Amino acid sequence: MYLILKDFMRFKSGLIIGIFGLVVVILGGFYFAIGITLLTYFALLEFFRMAEFTGIKPATKTTLFSCSILIISTYFELNGILPKEISNSILPISSIAICTWLLIQPKPGKISDIATSIFGLFYLGFLPSYWIRLRELDTTFISSNLVQNGFFEIDYVSGLSLTLISCLVIVSSDIGSYFIGKKFGKTSLSPISPSKTIEGFFGGMFCAILTGLLFTYLFNWNNFLLIGLIFGIMISLMALIGDLIESMMKRDAKLKDSGNLLPGHGGILDRIDSYIFIPSLIYYIIVLIDYLRIIKN
Repeated sequence: MYLILKDFMRFKSGLIIGIFGLVVVILGGFYFAIGITLLTYFALLEFFRMAEFTGIKPATKTTLFSCSILIISTYFELNGILPKEISNSILPISSIAICTWLLIQPKPGKISDIATSIFGLFYLGFLPSYWIRLRELDTTFISSNLVQNGFFEIDYVSGLSLTLISCLVIVSSDIGSYFIGKKFGKTSLSPISPSKTIEGFFGGMFCAILTGLLFTYLFNWNNFLLIGLIFGIMISLMALIGDLIESMMKRDAKLKDSGNLLPGHGGILDRIDSYIFIPSLIYYIIVLIDYLRIIKN
């Protein structure tokens, strides 16, 4: 009975955050930027809570503020409101501000305090900002730069379709690995997270590939078999890495969950850890394809 209730709570909280994510992805624009900012704000609070359990004292408020500014400035830059030079300066200036804040405390910060704060800025500020870069890719950019080389020769592609497909593939990978691992999992994948199994990982990858194939086909992407396969494998691998990195940090802090905001899931960071490393990879693959097209021409 307890396990049934736990699965129901997990499904309910997962559904709520899933609907929230779907709405902000579809709305895009400033709504999407605010959504990313809110999620990373709470996730960063949880990250610093874990760090404090190990005796580290990060620059919490300064880093929280810096991450929010970094993410919002990315949106402003992409929409021509803020010059690129100003937007690019946020990361180094924020790093200096964090170090300065720790320096002027009555008890100056240690190396671990500085490293954790700067990593928090990168981990839950800089990397998530690439979801905005991916979502803000417009149809003109992708069509003019990618469609012509034949690899992405498609009838309709935009930042919205790329973001939606990426998120759906992540969700299917998470769901597949959870249920298949729960049903058939026997071989432990990593000592970092003993509950994760090799069977669950490949089950999640299989579901991710199926989802990638389905939606690249529905969006009428050329070479959908190849692209769907690449999306499925790449995203499931990066989702696993993100998951294991967070598990490694929880293990160091001797915590089961990063928080308790989402019943059945734990904290916000527990829910979004699979999403952190993926957008920058997809974004720069698109940039690389465009670069190769320019060289070819």
